[in-house]
Amino acid sequence: MQYYMAPMEGLTGYVYRNAFQRYFGGIDKYFTPFLANKKLSHRERNDILPEHNAGMDVVPQILANRAEDFLCIARELKAYGYDSVNLNLGCPSGTVAAKYRGAGFLALPAELDAFLGQIYETCELKISVKTRIGTEDAGEWETLLAIYEKYPLKELIIHPRLRRDYYKNVPNWEAYAYAAKHSRHSLCYNGDITDSERYAKLRERFPQTKKMMVGRGLLANPRLLEELRAWESCPAAGRDRTWTEREKDRLRAFCDDILAGYCAVMSGDRNVLFKMKELWTYMGELFEEPQKYLKRIRKAESLSAYEAAVSALFAECGLQGREQVSCGFDEDVLS
Repeated sequence: MQYYMAPMEGLTGYVYRNAFQRYFGGIDKYFTPFLANKKLSHRERNDILPEHNAGMDVVPQILANRAEDFLCIARELKAYGYDSVNLNLGCPSGTVAAKYRGAGFLALPAELDAFLGQIYETCELKISVKTRIGTEDAGEWETLLAIYEKYPLKELIIHPRLRRDYYKNVPNWEAYAYAAKHSRHSLCYNGDITDSERYAKLRERFPQTKKMMVGRGLLANPRLLEELRAWESCPAAGRDRTWTEREKDRLRAFCDDILAGYCAVMSGDRNVLFKMKELWTYMGELFEEPQKYLKRIRKAESLSAYEAAVSALFAECGLQGREQVSCGFDEDVLS
């Protein structure tokens, strides 16, 4: 199985990617949060600079519904040495969809078809697509997939939800099964892989799937891919495991590294705290009874108050986990 890190706006930028690579790794491809400006902004350029992504296979993602905008961004990325890009047809944000970009573009299949024709005819880079299965009704998917089949996609990443679902409801595995049966493209599954139990069900249903993109599940549990790979080797060992003190120390070092990274590139406590607080809305789920500590993190108005709250969380709260099952691996192998 190949694992991709999903692009999540405001969360999985190069500071986070570098820290994750240092402390956890195991990612085959990192996808950047979307680039939406015809001329890259300072923030966008920093995120894709090769020197900020050393040692990682990074694919920039583009959000556009005009071929000239897409091609302009692609040309700049080519100048930085990139040979492939990803088209975002999955973002469900209301402000994005209202402009018929991201998943909103799926509501205009004829225009989407023409757009794809232009970029695949002209762009010198390989183009993959990350898509939802429609905007309002799953019946849209057959038409959309037929459009994708007309073009030489590098790969097709499918998040089998509608735009109106946002991240609610369950992924539509029947829609993914339709693609698995009818698509000639290399497919990657994306959606709600948060633990080894869900992963096992997906693998049982779609054994031919060899690529998976993980987003929220990985933010909530940075050790998730280690658990999924353990499940591949021994299904019993792949269950959520008790965190050792060494692993807890690794998680703390990871969090501190992200904080240091933001402090180095951002000015003012407020901007850094906004980033870290957003991350803790996911990682807080790892701890046992963390509510009062997470409240202190949310209310922190200075870095010193934030660091005191995080220190208390790590010192006074255990980490979630069920009883570990051995399959002949020692702790060094599974950590």
